[in-house]
Amino acid sequence: MSSPVRIAPSILSADFARLGEEVRAIEAAGADWVHFDVMDNHYVPNLTIGPGVCEAIRPHVQIPIDVHLMVEPVDALVLLFAKAGANIITFHPEASRHVDRSLALIRDHGCQAGLVFNPATPLAWLDHVMDKVDVVLLMSVNPGFGGQAFIPATLAKLRLARARIDAHVRADGAPIALEVDGGVKTDNIRYIVAAGADVCVAGSAVFGAPDADGGYRQVMQALKTAAA
Repeated sequence: MSSPVRIAPSILSADFARLGEEVRAIEAAGADWVHFDVMDNHYVPNLTIGPGVCEAIRPHVQIPIDVHLMVEPVDALVLLFAKAGANIITFHPEASRHVDRSLALIRDHGCQAGLVFNPATPLAWLDHVMDKVDVVLLMSVNPGFGGQAFIPATLAKLRLARARIDAHVRADGAPIALEVDGGVKTDNIRYIVAAGADVCVAGSAVFGAPDADGGYRQVMQALKTAAA
């Protein structure tokens, strides 16, 4: 990789009673993005957080807020999260009736747009929309819950996604970030990055390993060192 991997701690694993402190702590520790998991108990079997929480944490950090919509339908929440201060909004193509329109809607509201691929979702959804995609996010677990184990088949899928992105850039397309979410740990992140990822979401790996003072510098440094 030509640039260091970016780490995006998922606040799904944070202490929600101290969320402002938690996001300030990960930024101080060197986090590159804040990953924000939105689940609706419909598209996925869990219910998490909405745009009000995004708006509440926005003043606490300067780094981008990366909103991952695990919801159906998509478009109404795009508008709410863009207004709440999201910088990046990704969604699952199966959850939108009009993928091209949803991607354009995200960009029209000032955010970077991305598609999310579940473990069994084919990359063919990218075929006709690469020009509207800023982020490709591969799920390395089935979405819905934190703390799951990394699915090894994701590595082969990562290589395919990296090849697609590189071909797009060679054809004068804009760069696209390749993100991975699920089961990322210090003992596997180097394989994930070697397969092509340049953004790694880590939830329990970060928030489950606080420093004695409540910060996360040691685990963030360990992840970045292992990724390098």
